[in-house]
Order: sequence, then C-alpha cells, then structure tokens
Amino acid sequence: MTVTPSCISAISLVVPCYNEETTLPFFYQEVSTVLGTINGGKTGEIIFIDDGSTDATLAVLKNLAAEDSRVHYISFSRNFGKEAALLAGLQAAHGQIVVTLDADLQDPPSLIPQMLEAVASGEFDCAGTRRVSRKGEPPIRSFFARRFYKIMAKLSDIEVVDGARDFRLMNRKYVDAIVSLPERTRFSKGIFPWIGFKTKWFEYENTQRIAGNTKWSFWKLLLYSFDGIIAFSSKPLAVASIMGILLFLIALVVICFIVIRRLVWGDPVDGWASTACIILFCSGIQLFTTGILGQYLAKTYTEVKQRPHFVIREAK
Repeated sequence: MTVTPSCISAISLVVPCYNEETTLPFFYQEVSTVLGTINGGKTGEIIFIDDGSTDATLAVLKNLAAEDSRVHYISFSRNFGKEAALLAGLQAAHGQIVVTLDADLQDPPSLIPQMLEAVASGEFDCAGTRRVSRKGEPPIRSFFARRFYKIMAKLSDIEVVDGARDFRLMNRKYVDAIVSLPERTRFSKGIFPWIGFKTKWFEYENTQRIAGNTKWSFWKLLLYSFDGIIAFSSKPLAVASIMGILLFLIALVVICFIVIRRLVWGDPVDGWASTACIILFCSGIQLFTTGILGQYLAKTYTEVKQRPHFVIREAK
C-alpha cells in the first residue's frame, strides 16, 4: 500500500514512558505544536505506554487524556522494558502512518514533517533517524556504543546503522511486518533492518534530555547489546566451536612435544606453575564457550514458554 497525502491525517504517535512525569508536559506541548502544522492538527492519536512507572507518570497521562481526545494511554502492570512498550504501542496504533519516539525530547519532534513528506511521497516505507554525534554522553558509553555497531556489522547479516534511534516514521505495511514477528526477545534496532523495505535516513546532532535522568545504565545497555547479537547472529556459536578446535590442536602439539622431549632427552615435566596456568586458561575458554551456548539456550527457553510480552493494568 502506497502512502499518499490523503492518509496524512491518520497518524499515530507511539511514546514509551518510564518515570517521565517531569518530561511529559514539555513533550506534549512540543508534539502538539508540531502536529498543529500537519493538516491543521487533524491527527489520529498519541499513544503513551506507561511501562510500570513508579512516579506520577500515569496521573499525568490521565490528565492529558482528559483534556485531549487524541491522547490515549496503556499502563503495564509492571516494568516490562522499552521493547515491550514499543510493541504494545504498535499493536494499538490505528494510523496509516505511525511514529515511534521517546518522551525525553532527545528525539526532536520537529523532524516529523520532513519524515512524513519522505514517506508520503511513496518512495520510502520508513523514515529513520540517526545521531551524527554523541556530544554530552560519557566517553566510556560512547566508546562501547561505537564498538557494538562495529561488532554487529561483522557478526550479523543485517545492517544496524551507527547512531540509529528508535525514532521512526513508518507506513502501515512496515508496522504490520514488525508486529507480525512473534519473538519474545525483541531488539528493535535489528528488527527494523531485518524486515527490509526502503528507509530514508535523517541525521541530527545529539541533544540532552529536557528533564529527568536516563533510565539506561551502562550495564543495561551492555546486556541489551548482548540480546541484539544473540537475536540476529549465530556466529558466536561458530566462534566457540573454532576456539575448541584450536585448543584441541594446540593440546596435541604440546603433548607431542612433551613425549618427544621425554624420550629423547629424558627431561622430566617441569613445575606445576605452567600446568596450573594451562589448566586455568583452558577452563576459562570452556566457561566462555559454555556461557555462549547458555545464552542461546536461555533465549530458546524464553521463546518456548510463550509468555505474553506484557500485561496491561489499565488503558484508555
């Protein structure tokens, strides 16, 4: 289905929220201003997903919904994570055009009209955004983020664009393709390129949160990156197998050397220190490869249980 200008009024904004009571008033004002420039403000809906917030986020959303008929909310029974919130919003969205963005205004809503124009032309199915700088981020976080994108490029068959954000504008067939994927361990930055379609990229400088603090710690991002690698690549399993073969060959060479030295020169096997080092080294490799296998097994276990992605406490 080609998106045409006649579909422009049917827009759904999907906004995951977790403890964003301080940012929501600023976000709503900014989004309302931008949407007012699109087709006279006759937009479809703004869907907020309260991901089990512990502050007054839900109360703020209820007030917004009471004042603006375009505003809807979905409140989870607990924190299920951003990926679950995105999925819930995409499933609930009715618009022919769907926009996903964060509530902290690090995703500039002012880009929406340009993104909409690209998709409405029919040439592209999705308008994605990427940060061209990481100004303001902790150096160690920026370093590991860049390494992650390089690793993903080598390990997976999909292209995960460096600096890509979850801030996207998509047509209906693009959204339907995302929602159709049943997997429990979701990694949107990998799902978006995996489904294909044509995407136009918009670049912008990194901006700071309008208020509040980020919910993504270094360790959460690290674990999230592991999920992405495991979800879209089986190469770590091949690496584990190759390491096992190499260690086996090295062990054969060392055994032959020890036997020959004993037969020819009659030297006893020296010291326990080298033996202990070898044992520790091999044990470390074994634990590392077992850990890789365990991660894949754990993800398989999660998929087999078929638990729902989220549980809704209330919605409007």
